[in-house]
Amino acid sequence: MTIDISIIIPVHNGAQWINGCMKSIANQTIFQTLTNVEIVAFNDGSNDNTDELLQRWAQYFKEREINFLITGSEDPKGVGAAKNGAVRISSGLYLCFQDIDDSMHPDRVLLQWNYARFNTNTLIGSKVTRTPINSTPRFVRWANTLESLQLKQQIYLSYGPTILMPTWFCHRSVYDNVGGFVETGQGTPEDLIFFYAHIDRGGELHRVDKELVNYTYHKYSTTFSISRKAIQLIQLHRLEKIVLSQWKQFTVWNAGKSGRKFVRSLTPNNRNKVLGFCDVDKKKIGSVIELYCSKQRKVLIKLPVVHFTEAKLPIIICMKLDLTNGDFERNLQSLNLLEGRDYYLFG
Repeated sequence: MTIDISIIIPVHNGAQWINGCMKSIANQTIFQTLTNVEIVAFNDGSNDNTDELLQRWAQYFKEREINFLITGSEDPKGVGAAKNGAVRISSGLYLCFQDIDDSMHPDRVLLQWNYARFNTNTLIGSKVTRTPINSTPRFVRWANTLESLQLKQQIYLSYGPTILMPTWFCHRSVYDNVGGFVETGQGTPEDLIFFYAHIDRGGELHRVDKELVNYTYHKYSTTFSISRKAIQLIQLHRLEKIVLSQWKQFTVWNAGKSGRKFVRSLTPNNRNKVLGFCDVDKKKIGSVIELYCSKQRKVLIKLPVVHFTEAKLPIIICMKLDLTNGDFERNLQSLNLLEGRDYYLFG
């Protein structure tokens, strides 16, 4: 039998989450439309009773004539390897990625599949809800309100991919074109690396504007095993390669810690393109900032600070969103700039 959709589930010590996740899969309305949907779980070296619970659910789905495959490794290989391992034994033309600590809205698979059928080069996501309620409200607000064009523009922020990994759904060719996830283990942002590779190969992005995944926030999440530094290094490398390489000069918005750190992190060639900083702080405006390198024991660059209304385009904006009661956003909007041409957000 040809399999239309494979639900891909990496699991490491997921016993406390398995029942909730599986119940949400069992309640998917897609089963009223398609019978050829399979579930594939990769048990990534779990040492709790994950295997026992997966076997119970495999029997449950078998009784309902839904294929449930279990594979895995004795030792933990990491999220990237677990996803690849599950995909490797799957047969679906479409892949639905599901984290074991999250749950699906009943229409998730159906709605994403309906879009994917006619958009086979697209990585598809959805809006999310959070458990506990109101955890990471800024992150959820950002992810759920991005406009279509911003899905490819706001890709250098600390939040990571604009299409949240726990909501990913795609045609199998999307996965194959990228070549799967990197398998360098814990601490690697495998989703961000895949996300960039997909875009760089001409891939499209789409968010189904319904809350189709309940995204759980807890201290054991693999998100916390990935350092901000590791993410930022990957983001900076791509920004320099794709964006800054096309610019002859630019301004950095934020003369404070974030802006200075950004300039220090640039390659010498791109650092020399920086015209200066812009800011709103009256104490900084009109001054000249010297960025000193203690290792080289020399000043790397001297940069003037101007008011943001006097900044020369284009601009790299090193400001956190949604933190100033709207002041920063209003200042930016007042300039009538075009995101992706006149400026990019970073950090």
